[in-house]
Amino acid sequence: MEEKKREMEKETEKICKRCKHSYNTSSNTPSSCRFHPSFFVCRRHDDQKRYYELRPDDPPYAAKFYDCCGAEDPEALGCTTSFHVSYDDD
Repeated sequence: MEEKKREMEKETEKICKRCKHSYNTSSNTPSSCRFHPSFFVCRRHDDQKRYYELRPDDPPYAAKFYDCCGAEDPEALGCTTSFHVSYDDD
């Protein structure tokens, strides 16, 4: 009986295509996945007022940030939460 339960749990474990974490479908909630809905871009920010740390080889107009929230760290926690989405879901 216990072995059957473990097999069922393995079958429902998936990888989220947004945050790349593994999750169990039975515990997927509206706040399970934290991600950025937009890309990390390299361009001038719309507000034109922010100071950006640029490397010496970067062009002077370059700015690097998430287009959705303005976070400048590519490793920044996502600004949006939602359900995990599996690669199987289309």
